[in-house]
Amino acid sequence: MNHFIDVILPIPLEKRFTYSITQAESEFLKVGMRVSVPFGKTKIYTGLVGKIHTEAPSIYDAKEIHQILDDSPIVTATQLALWNWIATYYMCTVGEVMRAALPNAFILESETLISRNLTKTIDDADLKDDEFLVFEALQHQSSLKIQDISNILDKKNVLPVIKRLIEKEVILLQEEIYEKYKPKYVRYVKLHREYASQSGLQELLEDLSRAEKQRQVVLTLFSISAKTKKPVKVKELIEQSGSSSAIVKALIDKNILEEYHVQTDRVQYDGEENEDSKQLNDFQIVALQEIKETFKSQNVTLLHGITSSGKTEVYVKLIEDMLSMGKQVLYLLPEIALTTQLVTRLQNYFGEQVAVFHSKYSAHERVEVYNHVLNDSPKARIILGARSSIFLPFHELGLIIVDEEHEQSFKQFDPAPRYHARDTAIVLANLHQAKTVLGSATPSLESYYNAKENKYGFVEINKRYNNVQLPEIELVDLVEKQKKKLMKGHFSDRLVSEIKEALQEGHQVILFQNRRGYSPIVECNTCGHSPQCPNCDVSLTYHQYRSQLRCHYCGYTIAMLQKCMACGTAGLDTKGFGTEQIEAEAKILFPEHKIGRMDLDTTRGKYGYEKIITALEQQEIDILVGTQMLTKGLDFRNVKLVGIMNADNMLNFPDFRAHERSFQLMLQVSGRAGRTEKRGKVLIQTYNPYHKIVQQVSTNDYKGMFEEQLQERYNFKYPPFYRLIKITFKHKDYNKVELASDWFAKSLRQVFKANILGPEYPPISRIRNQYHKNVLIKIPQAQSLGKTKAAIKKINSSFEAVKDFRAVRVIINVDNY
Repeated sequence: MNHFIDVILPIPLEKRFTYSITQAESEFLKVGMRVSVPFGKTKIYTGLVGKIHTEAPSIYDAKEIHQILDDSPIVTATQLALWNWIATYYMCTVGEVMRAALPNAFILESETLISRNLTKTIDDADLKDDEFLVFEALQHQSSLKIQDISNILDKKNVLPVIKRLIEKEVILLQEEIYEKYKPKYVRYVKLHREYASQSGLQELLEDLSRAEKQRQVVLTLFSISAKTKKPVKVKELIEQSGSSSAIVKALIDKNILEEYHVQTDRVQYDGEENEDSKQLNDFQIVALQEIKETFKSQNVTLLHGITSSGKTEVYVKLIEDMLSMGKQVLYLLPEIALTTQLVTRLQNYFGEQVAVFHSKYSAHERVEVYNHVLNDSPKARIILGARSSIFLPFHELGLIIVDEEHEQSFKQFDPAPRYHARDTAIVLANLHQAKTVLGSATPSLESYYNAKENKYGFVEINKRYNNVQLPEIELVDLVEKQKKKLMKGHFSDRLVSEIKEALQEGHQVILFQNRRGYSPIVECNTCGHSPQCPNCDVSLTYHQYRSQLRCHYCGYTIAMLQKCMACGTAGLDTKGFGTEQIEAEAKILFPEHKIGRMDLDTTRGKYGYEKIITALEQQEIDILVGTQMLTKGLDFRNVKLVGIMNADNMLNFPDFRAHERSFQLMLQVSGRAGRTEKRGKVLIQTYNPYHKIVQQVSTNDYKGMFEEQLQERYNFKYPPFYRLIKITFKHKDYNKVELASDWFAKSLRQVFKANILGPEYPPISRIRNQYHKNVLIKIPQAQSLGKTKAAIKKINSSFEAVKDFRAVRVIINVDNY
């Protein structure tokens, strides 16, 4: 009997491919193991076993697998069930989910290797110069990668050269797979057994009396070992003895020191003994009891706690309960900056049971955390992570906490799968029969609506921790200030005097501006020309610290212009302002104070967030200027004043969520102020102080905002009353996008009649030289979501069959918020 497996490949294929295996392999293989398989003419992929069976494929002959890569499954049955749900719900393929779900090091790619054809004698005279260089390199090395040849010839496109060499039978191509994960080994040393006794050590020190530096290393090693029972790292020994690695190596060569290696985790907890978690106040105790009560009848509970009400402490108590039952906990956060602050707090309570998982970690670190979770290790009872951590292989998941659940960072936009981590977390919890807590000071309209409709449990905390008052919010009318000439750059006189007062009292200040760079537009005073990005329909943003103009969509940069590109005059002016300009102005206004900036430009490195957050916590920064990174639940004890530089650019954004998002952003950033005994203050600068949202922020009126926005959503058919699917068409040819989107929209209207919007160009309709056009499908509650998606898929299949449309890229985004 023939045996076969269905393999999930990390590429967007609608169906799984079937490969043949031997009887012995079929007995060894299990669903969830990795195998390397040939695909297409030359490619080799790492696939995942999805099914083992005995039915041969009817359409094609099944190829044999190359090799089995695992001894046991690395993906669990529950994970596969979640992958299938994501693929179905978010209209993508399981292969795309696999690529997102597994750390890169697990998905091995084939790397084309080139080696010499040893069976043929080659005459050098037959080879051209560039061919000879490759041939010569292969005399010294057994094989080369394409990239190596590119470096040798110093040109990008080396395929023609390789093709000629293949035709002349000089070289052979071979596909080879590399295991990308390398465990980290740390070098340790100890004294050789001979010198372990008192007399042996005495003798050794006398022998080394002439080699002072070597003697010093041995003495340091002895003193470190006496102080601590832990093994001694080579790095630590070199630092403490003030020597070099050469001296340590000399001692190892003399057999005085013994060297050994230990495999270690890349991310470790080096803390003291655990603290006990804090005592809860009365409001927190009530909230905790209410959450436990709602869990008896509901699987999901929304915790609406105002900023600084101590939601984290409530979560800690829930986590303690889960750990005592032997369950795992997933703590989801929207922003990596938040994990930096929270990991310390949680490690103080739970020690090394906390593992962190997010994209700033290297491939190796992610593999380690993945393996800890897979093996149910005590080092990963609590996973603290950004959205991708929902893909980890949990065994005994008991609770998922989605903190700051309203955040749009939980939604993945590109590439597929375009999932929403909050919604996926609820499904994951159901698969494990676990509970979910959604926490936020400004819940999303959907979650609050679900709680009001009794789909979710609902718990509120209305008082700040230690009964600290909510900050006083003051609106500053910029129109009036500019008329009276009371502005210093972008700072009103009120803001300047409040900052001075806060700094004099020894407090810190946060200034919020939702745009990075120095200024978004550079304009010529003479002819009005503004430099545009050649690849996108946007003006270039001026970044002063690098003196360059940069596109925030495709990354295109040019040096800052000295004169206008159109008319040649030198008078260039900047319009609008970003965090860099606020930082520069603050330095002029408050020269004796330390000013910091936190935006995408300053947090690029792995520890970028950590450096800035630590500097603010240790009061090395007096004024911190930043974008919305600052708004996400960070806890700074000494910040008294928050200034929102301009509330209007958020409110006027062309999006049905603009008002809800502005309210959330302003209220969250206000929540960073006055988190200890002294009452904080928030100044909101705006050209329209009578705008409903700004007024609602100033009175902290979440319910008023919710009811008003809900009414608008109902009137205009938006979530939570209607579901949305956005279809985007992309191509570099404007006409093709026009025709393709029109054809698709007409087909949709034939099926659904109403509730199809578009095709319409978005505000920025060309990005990276590709034109974009959108069609929005609104799905009423009575309409079957499954049938709607099936109809869209059917139309998409017909669309792809049209020859002219094949090159147009179609992106389907379910719940595009």
